[in-house]
Amino acid sequence: MSYQTIIKEVKKKQFAPVYFLHGAESYFIDLVADAIEKHALEEHERAFNQTILYGKESNHLQIVDAARRFPMMSERQLVILREAQEMRSLKDLLTYVEQPTPSTVLVICHKHKKLNLNSKFGKAIKAKAVVLDSKPLYDNQVPDWIADYLRSKKLSAGPAASELLAEYLGSKLSKVANELDKLALNIPEGSEVTQALIEEHIGISKDYNVFEFQKALGQRDVKKANRIVQYFIASPRKNPLPAVVGSLYNYFSKIYLYHSVARATEQEILSALGLRSSFFLREYRAAARNYPMSATQEVIYLLRQFDLKSKGVDYNATGKPEGELLKEMTWRILHV
Repeated sequence: MSYQTIIKEVKKKQFAPVYFLHGAESYFIDLVADAIEKHALEEHERAFNQTILYGKESNHLQIVDAARRFPMMSERQLVILREAQEMRSLKDLLTYVEQPTPSTVLVICHKHKKLNLNSKFGKAIKAKAVVLDSKPLYDNQVPDWIADYLRSKKLSAGPAASELLAEYLGSKLSKVANELDKLALNIPEGSEVTQALIEEHIGISKDYNVFEFQKALGQRDVKKANRIVQYFIASPRKNPLPAVVGSLYNYFSKIYLYHSVARATEQEILSALGLRSSFFLREYRAAARNYPMSATQEVIYLLRQFDLKSKGVDYNATGKPEGELLKEMTWRILHV
């Protein structure tokens, strides 16, 4: 079941006896658990009917003992097991899951990894519980998610702003949501989130970021690329070389892919490159003219080399400052 469906049912006060929330993306697990905590009980009912336990500090007997109790002056009670992946005796909840107490809502939060649902305990979970498989978003899904999240805050963001935020905040949604919440506090409802506002409130430069750096390289704009390199060297913590190399690898991989599908329809190209609109396709078309297939292959090979160097794998680069590696890499890309 999707997190949206679970939350929709929870808001209607439609509760299941057991919820099992697991997967690599902790944000959706927290979102569902928080929604259940908010709607399962009224404020005055929580003192006697809400129990929160943690996997590392608990065992299955404590969970069962809490879940078998009856609510006091309330229709239901709520038991939340957080960090369930840390509980050694988790599988021993099998008997309870098979026959849960109808007046208890048990929420099991199993973060950072999936449980094997083919095990005996897993099969019981599938049969008796509402299960959320919390999967991370793909990188190309994050900009759309950001735009939707901002809409929920009564803000809007164009493709460029959403891409910039995604590029710098990454795909860890709890971090992204935290930054967007802070942004929403400082901008009036109904505003458009522009690159200037992002720079002002989040600290991402609209002119000196990886997004602009890859564009400068794609355009073979030597002056702009070198200005951004100097900015990156001056702010190494904000722009670590491995992250820069990773972003460029994704960018030039799409240019390489564009060469393979250049004769397809625009919609087919957008789908192949994982792009959301022709707004971004224009940039890749222009970059493909500046980097023919053979040049793009050479750039990708260079980026693999510098990825190893940035991580200290290449013996010849040992001890070489990141700034020097960045300048060398930039020069070589611009001169393939």
